[in-house]
Amino acid sequence: MASELKMEQVQAAMKAMMEKAMETPGEPVAMAIVDAAGNLEAYAKMDNLRIFSRRHAQRKAYTSAIMGLDSGAHAERLQSQGRGIADLGDPMVTHGTGGLVIMKDGVILGGIGVGGYPSGQADEDLSRVGLNAMNL
Repeated sequence: MASELKMEQVQAAMKAMMEKAMETPGEPVAMAIVDAAGNLEAYAKMDNLRIFSRRHAQRKAYTSAIMGLDSGAHAERLQSQGRGIADLGDPMVTHGTGGLVIMKDGVILGGIGVGGYPSGQADEDLSRVGLNAMNL
């Protein structure tokens, strides 16, 4: 089936993100990749990372996959509609920037999420390193 994540893609993304993250070992992060249904495919965390950031990485990946939209863009869309995350009724959905949808030829394959940096944009930048490594 062409519309699913391949192990090689997941491994390449995780390897690229871990190598980039280890360039700044004093700034620990967590990295997560989920499939199109939001199920965890891969997860890694650096030492000394807060529990919230560990969980938030997976929530960002999940949000991107099931909403079919980068997590930051999804939050902006909700805000423009005057709605909040609680309105969706799914405790795994987050408003945090740092998650990217994994898509190929218009088909959602999953999501990548990073949590832990002081800014959501820095989280998203590391997610993009992983996405680019997938060569979709």
